[in-house]
Amino acid sequence: MKIIVTKDYDKMSEKAFEIMSGVVKSNPRAVLGLATGTTPLGLYKLMTADCKDNGTSYKKIRTVNLDEYAGLDITSPQSYVYFMRENLFKGLDIPLENTNIENGKAADAEAECARYNALLSELPRDIQLLGLGSNGHIAFNEPGTPFGTQTHVVKLAESTVKDNSRLFEKIGDVPTSAFTMGPKNIMQSKKVLILAYGENKARAVYEMVNGEVTESCPASILQLHPDCTLIVDEKAASLL
Repeated sequence: MKIIVTKDYDKMSEKAFEIMSGVVKSNPRAVLGLATGTTPLGLYKLMTADCKDNGTSYKKIRTVNLDEYAGLDITSPQSYVYFMRENLFKGLDIPLENTNIENGKAADAEAECARYNALLSELPRDIQLLGLGSNGHIAFNEPGTPFGTQTHVVKLAESTVKDNSRLFEKIGDVPTSAFTMGPKNIMQSKKVLILAYGENKARAVYEMVNGEVTESCPASILQLHPDCTLIVDEKAASLL
């Protein structure tokens, strides 16, 4: 695992952009695995600015997202499909039909997971972007998730619901379950880029990098990935 420590969030986002834009510019047909939450927002702003100011094109790029809340879709401002369109896709020239995410309102959850796994097999990711949960989760794979798991529906840990409540009016509005890629899907990506910032992520960063490879810290599996880059700010790296 390659580790890059930056001074702050903005520098972390700039380093992440260097890597992401390198993939896009070297392969105009690349498949990007994308993430939601506050962590990638700086990166996404740089991507949209690059597209607008420098003409970097995403017309032939395809994307697949990690996860979506169960019960939400584009009609909800808290859904991840809405998040992606507002914070990235509307600022790029990417056709929306080239973007993919789980259907949070699928009537048959098992069938939806099977559909998404088949899609991921057809679209091997050139790079997978990840954030890191304070409890060591990646995507919505909570501690204890078997490493061999593919796309599934997960009940969210209390800490995850609390972390995500900042995006809702009140904590009671946060969905308690979600569709998510599994660790097996994530590890199938050619390249992994994981970002973490802030003191509250320092313990998770330490366990991911220096701890045992264990399902109690889902992110620790990335120690086994052949091409994984971790970018952290100084606070998140404070225990390394």
